[in-house]
Amino acid sequence: MSETQHEALKVLAEVWNLAPDVRLGQLMAHLGFLGEVHVGKGLGYIEDDELIAVLYRHLAELKSRLEGTANQAPPPTGATTSVSGSSTLPEAAPAAEIQQTVSRVPS
Repeated sequence: MSETQHEALKVLAEVWNLAPDVRLGQLMAHLGFLGEVHVGKGLGYIEDDELIAVLYRHLAELKSRLEGTANQAPPPTGATTSVSGSSTLPEAAPAAEIQQTVSRVPS
């Protein structure tokens, strides 16, 4: 096993320790999705160094959530289109819809 593969397994263990309720298959599926989003490759085609980058990114996101900074979303990077082809960027509600909602809220 190469040094890169050892590092990947070490970081995978760190990620899994931060989310112990996640099954291994779920974690692999999630990493595959993240690979598609951030590297543009499925898990079966991603290079080891690219997988390590995905793992470190996911590790940082998990640590951020555990530290209570999940509300401070990092700026979007990577693809702006999901695997299904739909946009991954949040859509803002039309101003008229927001105004209607605000006017219905009792004071």
